[in-house]
Amino acid sequence: MSRLREEIADVDRALLELLRRRLDLAADVGRLKAEAALPVVVRDVEDRILTRARGHAQACGVSEDVMAAIFQAIIRSSVERQHRVGVELRARRGLRVLVVGGAGAMGTWLRSFLEVIGHHVDIVDPALAGLPSTEGSIAAAGLPADLSRWDVVFVSVPLGLTPAVLGDVLARRPPGLVVEIASIKDHVLPVLTRARSEGLRVAALHPMFGPGKSLYEPMTFVLACLDEPTEERARLEPLLRHPYTHVVAVPLAHHDRLMGWLLGLAHLTGMLFGAALSRSGLAPEELRACASTTFTRQAATALSVLSEDPDLYLDIQRLNPHRGDVYAAARQALADLTARVEAGDREGFREALTAARRAVGDEG
Repeated sequence: MSRLREEIADVDRALLELLRRRLDLAADVGRLKAEAALPVVVRDVEDRILTRARGHAQACGVSEDVMAAIFQAIIRSSVERQHRVGVELRARRGLRVLVVGGAGAMGTWLRSFLEVIGHHVDIVDPALAGLPSTEGSIAAAGLPADLSRWDVVFVSVPLGLTPAVLGDVLARRPPGLVVEIASIKDHVLPVLTRARSEGLRVAALHPMFGPGKSLYEPMTFVLACLDEPTEERARLEPLLRHPYTHVVAVPLAHHDRLMGWLLGLAHLTGMLFGAALSRSGLAPEELRACASTTFTRQAATALSVLSEDPDLYLDIQRLNPHRGDVYAAARQALADLTARVEAGDREGFREALTAARRAVGDEG
């Protein structure tokens, strides 16, 4: 056993050296792409690599899925390396960005994201009171009176404060683009509408993830459009140019209805799961020790919700004007399923689950 483990360690060292060489080559590719302003991710090349890896799975004695997962991780690391080495070159073409609320959790994430794209980022946040500004940047507690030095101003503040802070920013009539990132838009709409009528440039963006998101995995942003979607996407493209950014445009009037189900219902089910368990009388230790695969997955999802800021999650529920539709559907679905169970209605229960599978994307 000891001899075999030593041989495995030798092979691991060789693999790590080969991986280092591969990433060095990826870095060289990244520099060339940055100089030529070429995209980092090339799907055709990635597909060829994964096809080649799957073709060698049997010879290695593993499944195609395992081999593909190994090379997907290698591809992601190559993308990260290529992107990072090009930051300095891209910075020559980068924008000057101010993040209002830049010391908060999402503001801090935004700063890292924008800097790795190559933008020059400054922040303002009340939490920075008393800290000195440094040469060539600003880290201040209060909003500057003159916002003309920035190409883009992000507003990343608590959901309930967004209309007031956004209004404060727009009152300074910044010449650049102002982007708010609230996860509910209805209470922000009057400010956005007024700004647009006054000729100011505004965008309503919604990152569909929290501040723990890796910068090198797929990132979906929902763009709630006040204007024609193609124009709005083009306006934001230089700002969000990143290999894993995916922007989905929806009409602003449709955004909160969509979020009622994507956020409101998803959060609600996690909270209900935990709240119901708290009434079970069973110890968490016993539940974990005996847990099924389904329970373990559901508990992990619920914990990801229950571990977040309660004030934020209350506001996501409270401020969404479509929450009533979601709650009514949840009550009706529960009543329907429990009635079919209590009646022993096998056919009706089967039909209900078939309809539910289709609703979550199973077309079979």
